[in-house]
Amino acid sequence: MIVDKAIYRDGVRHTIRGDISDAFGDARARGGCFLWIGLHEPSQEEFDLITSEVKLHPLAVEDAIHAHQRPKLERYGDTLFVVLKTLLYVEDGSDIEVGEINLFVGADFVISVRHGQANPLTRVRRRIEADADLMAIGPAGVLYAICDQVVDTYSEISHEIEHDLIVLERRIFSGEQADVTEDIYSLKREVLEFRAAQDPLIPVLEEMVKGRVELCVAARDQFRDVLDHLLRVDAAVDEHNELLTNALNAHLALVGREQSAAAMQQNADMRKISSWAALIAVPTMIAGVYGMNFDHMPELHWLLGYPLSLVVMVIAVIIVYRLLRRSGWL
Repeated sequence: MIVDKAIYRDGVRHTIRGDISDAFGDARARGGCFLWIGLHEPSQEEFDLITSEVKLHPLAVEDAIHAHQRPKLERYGDTLFVVLKTLLYVEDGSDIEVGEINLFVGADFVISVRHGQANPLTRVRRRIEADADLMAIGPAGVLYAICDQVVDTYSEISHEIEHDLIVLERRIFSGEQADVTEDIYSLKREVLEFRAAQDPLIPVLEEMVKGRVELCVAARDQFRDVLDHLLRVDAAVDEHNELLTNALNAHLALVGREQSAAAMQQNADMRKISSWAALIAVPTMIAGVYGMNFDHMPELHWLLGYPLSLVVMVIAVIIVYRLLRRSGWL
């Protein structure tokens, strides 16, 4: 739907109440103005109302309606088509929701098409309307202000991810033995999604800063400032990604150490159990021999046969115990 539509002439906003075509035609006749129409997830029918007045390339219109484009800058005649990825940080699940802003920028018009809930452009409009210098730059000033807000949001989300990283590192080294592998992978996936949104925007801004985009030459200094902020965000995202990889390796190492310690303890327990079983087996064997009830057995009718067998059992158990003790099994 059309969120807002206005014509800016001599630094003053003129809201369009009726037909866009008539209002824009009248403004063009007077000169010194530009049109800004803001749409949010428009249908084809709603967009047809715009393209009937402002000639836009059909392929760019299709991209703007269906979204899911990577950040880019394309030229269609005298019109720029700029795609920006917007990000929204959801604190409850530490998730990043990705949206999109598609911009058609001409000499006297800006058409902004927003998808998703991130980065509403109301604040940008207020900034433009309150800043005479940006207003004087025209459509390039609007493009700069939108890029600036998107990159500022990137910076805020980068700080949120840094905070999540600190919390995650504390959990890893807290000694609680909690399995945070899934949390690490989840945050790493969000960081990679973050990188996919901001990384392709760097060459887009570099084109503007180098003066290769004629419509944006008047705002080169402003775009240079945005590029500087974006490069800092890019460096921070790289650090976050590397820290997550190191955190995962450290976590797996700690888990492996704990599992090795548990296995060693289990082996020690098994050796002790086996040793006590061996001690019990010696007298059991002797008692079993004399419990077979044969008539002709040596020492069967001896007067000292019973105490002698007990003494032999005790001595045999002592010998086995000392041997197991010396070998470290007990």
